[in-house]
Amino acid sequence: MHNSKALEIIVGLFVVLGLAALFMLAMKVSNLTTFAGEDGYEVTARFENIGGLKVRSPVTVAGVRVGRVSAIGFDNKTFEAVITMTISKDYDVLPTDTSASIFTSGLLGEQYVSLEPGGSEKSLNQGSEIRLTQSAIVLEQVIGQFLYSQAESAGESR
Repeated sequence: MHNSKALEIIVGLFVVLGLAALFMLAMKVSNLTTFAGEDGYEVTARFENIGGLKVRSPVTVAGVRVGRVSAIGFDNKTFEAVITMTISKDYDVLPTDTSASIFTSGLLGEQYVSLEPGGSEKSLNQGSEIRLTQSAIVLEQVIGQFLYSQAESAGESR
């Protein structure tokens, strides 16, 4: 009787550890690993097309995560997406002529913002706007353009 109670406790602990591991995995996959807002400064950038970029997507410089996308909005006057990024205070030396591009990690992976530092002496600070941007490449548009050009060239060869 005593032996089965100890076995039940061990199995219970194993189940609790398994559930905790699943919870941590789910948080990691959904980019919810940071519960509180990060300390840092906010900068904005405008893009014609952000593709599937989401709030909490990573912001990187040279492949190193330096921040996260904190908000996504739409400007009704310019018809552009306005991205607000929170950059960690550890990276407060990014030049004002930094450029921002939206890339996809892998062929079908998540999208992220990549920053390319410029050469300006002044640094980005709270409320700065990144003016040099490159929108996301939408795979459907690329395929459509390719198919259109192929149909057009097939029509010329007749």
